[in-house]
Amino acid sequence: MITVAFAPLTSTESLFMTSNLPSRVISFDTFQLPAGSPPVACVDIGGTKVAVNIVDEHGVRGKVTEPTATTGNPDALGRQIIRLIGQSCAAAGVPVARIARVGVAACGPFVLNQGHVELAAPNICGGQAGPARGLPNDWKTALLEAPLRAAFPQVRVENDGIGALEAERRWGALQVDGVPMAHCAYVTWSTGIGTGLCVDGHVLRGKNGNAGHAGHSFVVSNNDALCGCGNVGDVESLIAGNAIARRFAPLGYPDAAALFAAAYAGDAKAAALIDELCEIMGRMLYDLIVTLDVQRISIGGSVFWHHRDHLLPKLRAVVRGKMPPLTEGCEIVAAGLGLGVGDFGALALVA
Repeated sequence: MITVAFAPLTSTESLFMTSNLPSRVISFDTFQLPAGSPPVACVDIGGTKVAVNIVDEHGVRGKVTEPTATTGNPDALGRQIIRLIGQSCAAAGVPVARIARVGVAACGPFVLNQGHVELAAPNICGGQAGPARGLPNDWKTALLEAPLRAAFPQVRVENDGIGALEAERRWGALQVDGVPMAHCAYVTWSTGIGTGLCVDGHVLRGKNGNAGHAGHSFVVSNNDALCGCGNVGDVESLIAGNAIARRFAPLGYPDAAALFAAAYAGDAKAAALIDELCEIMGRMLYDLIVTLDVQRISIGGSVFWHHRDHLLPKLRAVVRGKMPPLTEGCEIVAAGLGLGVGDFGALALVA
């Protein structure tokens, strides 16, 4: 089991916490489906890697990961997933033909083609922003759902923010005494910036399943901040993990890990840059709170999770005191499922 550590709070910051948060959470590696459940495949597609697990009554088995396919034809990602499911099944000792359902939690946005989801993800499809973004393809979309439905009997594809939201509501920080919260949001701060939204007990999806792409909301016009979607100066282009590397490498910080390491070592310039990142993310959180009137936001993703004790108080401080009738009733917390939220997000789609 994993114990979640939260940052120490001042008395004013306690407005953003609750005694109903789980102090211990489910470990994905020890999760089991009920007895008699057929095996399911869980696929987590990010801008950096694809992870596949097989889950059944015996537990989680056969995990395989690879860098996300970004070369070849636009169906390369779909073919990669089919191959990885086969490899995962082989490692788990489960015949592929026994897979009852495939849950796919994928970075978006999505485009529907004859009712099937294709990815127009900025960190995968180079045709969105063009050669300046540096991706090795010119795809406008990557085929996903159609090839999977040709290979498996039941497939559910959702934005990974929605998958993580559903997982956090079932097993993580977006529940109270085991009951899913009705007004909440999940935010990932990782390779990209994504969200999942729930209002009045309804998970928001939108016409193409793209509700929650707050990471592509505009913040500033900034020539050093080209997003993979083609926007210049949206949230993702300014603070996402790959944006930190692109923007700050010329300043001596080649990636997010180097930036935070420098700040922890007393580098004032690095610390100031992190404060700027938190100001942008904090404003996005504020916008979510005042737009949706949510009662809790949980935050996950590799950039946030590895530095949560440092970042969480800063994010709370940005929101605190702004429009108190709305913000004082909302808690900002670390994801209850930790780094397992992506795997759990795919599982939540089929379990």
